[in-house]
Amino acid sequence: MLTSKGKYALRAAVYLARHHTEEGWALAVDIAAAEEIPKKFLEAILVELRDEHIVVSRRGRNGGYRLAQPPDRIGAGDVIRAIDGPLALTPCTSRTQYGPCQDCVSPTVCALRPVLQKARDAIADVLDGHSLATMAGLAPPPAPTARRKAAPPA
Repeated sequence: MLTSKGKYALRAAVYLARHHTEEGWALAVDIAAAEEIPKKFLEAILVELRDEHIVVSRRGRNGGYRLAQPPDRIGAGDVIRAIDGPLALTPCTSRTQYGPCQDCVSPTVCALRPVLQKARDAIADVLDGHSLATMAGLAPPPAPTARRKAAPPA
């Protein structure tokens, strides 16, 4: 589940995408006010995003925050992973932080794992397919993918 922290991070990143220029730096107080995010909470989120190389920061009179890369090169999934961790519903379906589930007898015979892997892949396809530029309305959204219909019951 997407946490409030993850949603705030995504909203802040979209704000920075809308204000992305080489010279432009946004103050945390301005982002907090525009996106209605508690300032202290946002500051902690921005530090995490900086540590994960999603944003860069600069101190001083002309300082603030801006995206570390152009907004079309940062996906929604990148921001969420930076704050909330893997997109997978279970540790055994994570591509970046794989681990066995505590109550699993064997991942190779688990009936849940294939379905949960497909769910993880679908979530990742959507989130990674939408850049901050598309979310900010600066680029067209990706073309929809064809959805497979389940076979009707026999």
